[in-house]
Amino acid sequence: MASQQDNQIIFRSKLPDINIPNHLPLHSYCFQNLSQFASHPCLINAPTGKLYTYSDVEITSRKVASGLNKLGIQQGDVIMILLPNSPEFIFSFLAVSYLGAISTAANPFFTAPEIEKQAKASNAKLIITQACYYDKVKELLNHHKVVLIDADNNNNNNNNVHFSTLTDADEKDLPEANIQPDDVVALPYSSGTTGLPKGVMLTHKGMVTSIAQQVDGENPNLYYTNEDVILCVLPLFHIYSLNSVLLCGLRAKATILLMPKFDINALLSLVNKHRVTVAPLVPPIVLAIAKSPDLNKYDLSSIRILKCGGAPLGKELEESVRAKFPKAILGQGYGMTEAGPVLTMSLAFAKEALNVKAGACGTVVRNAEMKIVDPETGNSLPSNKSGEICIRGNQIMKGYLNDLEATERTIDKEGWLHTGDVGYIDEDDELFIIDRLKELIKYKGFQVAPAELEALLLSHHKISDAAVVAMNDEAAGEVPVAFVVRSNGYTDLTEDEIKQFISKQVVFYKRINKVFFIDAIPKSPSGKILRKDLRAKLAACDPN
Repeated sequence: MASQQDNQIIFRSKLPDINIPNHLPLHSYCFQNLSQFASHPCLINAPTGKLYTYSDVEITSRKVASGLNKLGIQQGDVIMILLPNSPEFIFSFLAVSYLGAISTAANPFFTAPEIEKQAKASNAKLIITQACYYDKVKELLNHHKVVLIDADNNNNNNNNVHFSTLTDADEKDLPEANIQPDDVVALPYSSGTTGLPKGVMLTHKGMVTSIAQQVDGENPNLYYTNEDVILCVLPLFHIYSLNSVLLCGLRAKATILLMPKFDINALLSLVNKHRVTVAPLVPPIVLAIAKSPDLNKYDLSSIRILKCGGAPLGKELEESVRAKFPKAILGQGYGMTEAGPVLTMSLAFAKEALNVKAGACGTVVRNAEMKIVDPETGNSLPSNKSGEICIRGNQIMKGYLNDLEATERTIDKEGWLHTGDVGYIDEDDELFIIDRLKELIKYKGFQVAPAELEALLLSHHKISDAAVVAMNDEAAGEVPVAFVVRSNGYTDLTEDEIKQFISKQVVFYKRINKVFFIDAIPKSPSGKILRKDLRAKLAACDPN
């Protein structure tokens, strides 16, 4: 609903604001009313079938917190979680919350230099990982303890600890932390609207607010209930899964089914076996489901909600999936790590569901404000006018770690977070995203920062200048492509040489998909890369 406020047009949720207990630490909020649900299934580890009750998860998390404290982790310290979806990931994250410490999660498929960069930038004191990733972190052992969740007899080192050391600790030895609402609890890394990845400081108050905006409230109670079985195939090191799957699921006392990696037939089989009711997905997985020839082999009738986020879902794909799941509610949410992360959510998911339009990303969450801003004038815009999407509320980040300048570029003096995404809110308060101002590339929901790849390209002695932009791709959504200027005398530099140079240094989704050689990178008088010009060359299918 739009209203005038201080000469600005402000949009708020169609639903009434709710009371949010954001004075509570994150773990206390998630485990509220634990006594009523102590024996209720909390986690199912798909590879083993092992089930953990809410009581199991709560007490194990406190044991791990006590064990981490015995290893020297104190309030305010940072630990890195370098794991696929697993019970140990969840125990570690919650344990850190109990300690008043901070988690920074990283993709275990990152290269060693990428892991080292994040570990140093976040000042992580300890890394929790699997033995198969040990070689990627062993160079950090002089400054970091490493906890392995599985056995590896070949890596005997004084700085190595087995996870059982943590789970065997006495939870009664856990010191009581004096946690304040504005204390940071999670430190995901995001490129924001531009530049290199930066640590996003998410607080206890912010994360509690974001979760409550999604699942709290009696009238109506939004989309999760304690009878739901929620599929957790999206990686927990990504804020979408951590917040909107795991933490929202814990708050709602639902059962969370953990899949460590995506495989279409395994996913369909697990939905069938465990009677999954809620499937949070990203567009590439929705595409895989829509194209699967094996759908009819499985009973998928238990699914009541298909929730898509991470990147916009095309109208055609949305309609294709609706046809295959006529009894399920399909809708979208829109998020950004810096925004806490959820900005809008489809009200088709609500207990008292509302009709929504195909292609819409939902309506603004409760207890928050949204406005659409003209990028040229800074003026707020009315319904059906496109501009930059801005959000304000307790759920947004505290700021970027050790980067006041980037923080001030993103959050203005009035507390509005500028997303860099362009869209409009229609007459029914539904948000549609049509473009983005920011330079970020979205590969299957993963962030790829052009500046990071450009810096690597420019370190090659045969390259004098380079620019990276997004190219549309049916399976991935977008892939990075490079425009490269050869250094004088290096006419022998090939596309394959550049691709291999980059692939050795970055995770798979950051690899250069295609290289276009060009005489000069188009730039503004101030030296800014004119990415629109390069994207126009791609669109014209004539990069040269």
